[in-house]
Amino acid sequence: MPEPGSTAALDLAAGLLASASSVAVLTGAGISTDSGIPDFRGPNGVWTRDPAAEARSNFSTYVADPQVRRDAWRIRASSEMFSALPNEGHRSLATLGDRLHTLVTQNIDGLHLLAGTPADRLVEIHGTVHRWECVDCGARGPMSEALERVRAGEEDPPCEFCGGIIKSATILFGQSLVSADLARAERAAAEADVLLAVGTSLTVYPVAGMVDIAARAGRSVIIVNAEPTALDHRATVVLLGSAAGTLSEILPG
Repeated sequence: MPEPGSTAALDLAAGLLASASSVAVLTGAGISTDSGIPDFRGPNGVWTRDPAAEARSNFSTYVADPQVRRDAWRIRASSEMFSALPNEGHRSLATLGDRLHTLVTQNIDGLHLLAGTPADRLVEIHGTVHRWECVDCGARGPMSEALERVRAGEEDPPCEFCGGIIKSATILFGQSLVSADLARAERAAAEADVLLAVGTSLTVYPVAGMVDIAARAGRSVIIVNAEPTALDHRATVVLLGSAAGTLSEILPG
């Protein structure tokens, strides 16, 4: 394997992507930091700066504690996720076009869709912050409608259909991933010529298992991240650096 971040590593990654007829992509929080959305576990991450934020991401705590819900809604009402725009990294991935097998994102910000990744090739494995859902009756709707109610004075808006508790349509700790989404992720890792993992520490399973699936299937694996990951030894090539800048070099469009 070339030295991570070297010219040889960049050239190898660019060559693998250029020659691939199909590419599977896995993205994590690191691709959205250049859009002004902080990651969770990094030095300036949401959970690092505010440990209580991790509690708000726990399903049982959210459902049981009205104050946790009130805090969550107050923070949502001013979240940078609703004003953020795609960056060069999101746009570079969108240039894959018909060669994109599936893009699996751990992010809930919706920026891949805004950048032009087709919805039918996108798996938002942890859900989306742009919709709300009721934990009681399963109703869903645009998050903008719920936030309008919060800004009008409702601190913990109930479901308009059944009066139950609503939350963002994201997968919280204590909730299971959607089995069909996970199956699509695993199939993409096994089938595509190249797996490109971007901006993820590859510590959250089962999605991080895409790297092992691709490697066992004999596929090329490219890892792009600001810091080394625990799965770098499974990669064909590792690139250390910002997601946006690195992707613009290996996916020039």
